[in-house]
Amino acid sequence: MPGDRAACLAPALVGDRVIEVHSNPGGGAQGGGNDELGRIPLFAGLAPAERAAIARQCRWRRFAAGEQIIDRQSESRDVFFVVSGRVRVIIYSVAGREVTLDDLLAGDFFGELAAIDGNPRSASVMALEETRLAVVGGSTFLDLVLGRPALALAVMARMVGIIRNSTDRIMDLSTLGANNRVHGELLRLARLGDGGEGPPVIRPIPVHSDLASRVSTTRETVARVLNDLARRDIVRRERDALVIVDAARLHKMVEDVRGD
Repeated sequence: MPGDRAACLAPALVGDRVIEVHSNPGGGAQGGGNDELGRIPLFAGLAPAERAAIARQCRWRRFAAGEQIIDRQSESRDVFFVVSGRVRVIIYSVAGREVTLDDLLAGDFFGELAAIDGNPRSASVMALEETRLAVVGGSTFLDLVLGRPALALAVMARMVGIIRNSTDRIMDLSTLGANNRVHGELLRLARLGDGGEGPPVIRPIPVHSDLASRVSTTRETVARVLNDLARRDIVRRERDALVIVDAARLHKMVEDVRGD
C-alpha cells in the first residue's frame, strides 16, 4: 500500500512527456471523488466511505484521442478505470496489421490481467477520444479484491465475459467467411446499443477500417458488405448511425452459415 500511495504522487511518463498526476479526493481539476468512482459498476455497491478511501489511492489521468495508454509487453501493473471517454484494446500482427479486441466505455476497467498474474501486458490500449481514467497500482487492486468478496466475484464475472466473447470470435473466425463475420459483428455491436424501442441502432456509425480490424478483413470487404445490406433493406445509414432495419434476417444469414 505505501508504495502505491507514493506512486500516486509521482510524475508519470507518457511517451516522451511527463505529466504530473496527483491523488485529490476533493475532486479538483486533476483529482476525483467517490461520486466519480460510484459510476464504475465495480465500485458502485461499496459504501461512500470505502469509495472515498479508494479515491485517495488513485491517480487521475487524462488522455487525448489517439494517445497510447498501455503498450503491449510493458511491465507495468496498474489497473485503469474509465471515468469518461472511450478506449480501444488492440494487438498488432507480425506484419503490423492492427487487430481490435474490444472498445471500452465509461464504467469499464482494464489492466487487471497483469496485476493478477504479474506477466507483461497482453495488449495495447489507446484513447479513442478524450478520456479520463482513475488508476490504481497493481498491489492496491489485489488488496481491494482480496479484501472484498463482492469485488472478487465481479472481477471473475468480467473474466467469464471475456472468455465467452473470445470463444464466439474464435468460432466466427473458424466457421464464417469474411462477409458473414461482418454480419456477425454488426449484430454484436447492435446488442451493445442503446436498447430503446424500434430497430437496433449502432451509434456512431462504424468506420470501415474499425470493422475490418475487428473481424480480420479489409476495408473494401466491409464497404461491399454494407452496401449490399443497404441495397437489400437490411441496414439503413443515417447521419450519425447505422440502423439494423431487419435484425432477424441478418441473424438468420449468420446462423445459416454456422449451421452448415
